[in-house]
Amino acid sequence: MLKHSTRRWLAGLGVAGALVAASATPAAAAEKAPIELGAYFNDTTLAAGSEGKIDSPLLFASEPVIVEGLTVTYDYRDLDGVVDIKPDTSTWGCESPEAGVLVCTDPFEIDLYEWAYGGLFNVVMTPTAKATDGDTGNLKVTVSAEGLAPASHTAKLRIGEGVDLAAPGEEHKVSAAPGGTFSAPLTLSNAGKTDAKGAVAIFDLNYAIRPDEQYSNCTYEEGWLRTCSFSEVTAAGEARSASLSYTLGKDTYAPGSEYGNYNWMTIAEFEDFNAYLQAGGYSVGQPGKGPVLSLPEVPSKVAARGFQADTDPMNNWSSMTVKVTGKNGADLVAVGDQVTGKAGDVVTATLGVRNDGPAALDFGRGGSPVTKIDIAVPAGTTAVKVPEVCAPLKGDQQDWENAGKPGAPLYRCYPDIFIGVGEEQTVDVGLRIDKVIANATGTVTINAKCECEGFTDDLNPANDVTKILVNATGGSGGGGGDGGSLPITGQSTGLIAGLGALLLAAGVGGYLVAKRRRTRFVA
Repeated sequence: MLKHSTRRWLAGLGVAGALVAASATPAAAAEKAPIELGAYFNDTTLAAGSEGKIDSPLLFASEPVIVEGLTVTYDYRDLDGVVDIKPDTSTWGCESPEAGVLVCTDPFEIDLYEWAYGGLFNVVMTPTAKATDGDTGNLKVTVSAEGLAPASHTAKLRIGEGVDLAAPGEEHKVSAAPGGTFSAPLTLSNAGKTDAKGAVAIFDLNYAIRPDEQYSNCTYEEGWLRTCSFSEVTAAGEARSASLSYTLGKDTYAPGSEYGNYNWMTIAEFEDFNAYLQAGGYSVGQPGKGPVLSLPEVPSKVAARGFQADTDPMNNWSSMTVKVTGKNGADLVAVGDQVTGKAGDVVTATLGVRNDGPAALDFGRGGSPVTKIDIAVPAGTTAVKVPEVCAPLKGDQQDWENAGKPGAPLYRCYPDIFIGVGEEQTVDVGLRIDKVIANATGTVTINAKCECEGFTDDLNPANDVTKILVNATGGSGGGGGDGGSLPITGQSTGLIAGLGALLLAAGVGGYLVAKRRRTRFVA
């Protein structure tokens, strides 16, 4: 079933999360498995002599629960004399019962979910004057609450040499038509006073932007570019640059704009970031099948040291905008259904939207769904099973506080933020037949006009409304548009579109990981 949200996780100043609690072993029918708490804290590399970083644990439970007395304990005795951990200005209710231990408790009720989120109990991790490049240690983070067993996670903290990786910052602008090629620079500068020994570029590219060739020191997920790693030493005050070639997919919407950006990390910080991705079940992909991509060489015999950490992550970004020329639209088609049954039966109607192309629709940057799906329940029936992505609709206002609540005559449902060509996204609505009425009719309407974001330039508005028929007689039929069907091909492409944002990295004290979650309809 669809989860109606695009979660964002700022692991340094966290606001939402992306890890999912492991499923508990099914209990016997007579016994309910106990609720289990969970916590995760990022592996972190700190620059010696810096002000450190701000981060918070990711907290979750095996099922949604409201807890009291939520407590997080930071045990950094393994780092005694190397790192100091104190509550951030936004965190209160903390005390240090002994050296190397910080305990923070929130007296209010807190909601925990199966998906993890950060932002509670922020702490500042600061290297001490004794910390030197190469120091390592463990930070044990334990979460507990009244009536629940505690859970712990151990993160690795390292001290590295401070460097200042930088990118141009300004926006690179190009133009291309669907199927056309273009190039964009990949530039690394060293804005600090210390040589940078290697770096990793993390890419966040729209679904439409495809790499034109592959390299063995870059990683790809189903052909989409994810990362590029470089071993070259960039001396203080110098820069390196390469040109990357891209192709716009033939299914790119036009006219319009597509966006991409990249961010630089030190080798050590990328190791920390990759550990986070793996903990969430994500991968940066596989090495490309091609030559090594190199940045312009600078002769250097500087020996690599233990670790490096960026002292100013805010200048690591660079972006590009691709102005898409030509005309390549999309035809969204309402999908209805036809069901039969007798009085008292509960029948399932599969309803939604299909993209007949020729362009895919990607609203991932804004995080808004591609359209609205308004469902009018047929006469003589009651909606008794409604997905949580559907809310009762009154006028142009959907009641999200009662999302998934049965019994309403009209619902508004939201599909994904991305829909590929040929992809069908549907929801299952359980209808109880209260009274048998021949040809009882409801409707499915997509692209409904409202004061909200969404697709507004459909190629064929005539197929934006279709029927839901209960106990039809004769040749009447539901279905979408012309009644045809297309293969469901969107799961792979939607996954690709979603993973790109996980690879964003920036930091006021940490990493920004924007997860455009794959809000997937299931037929």
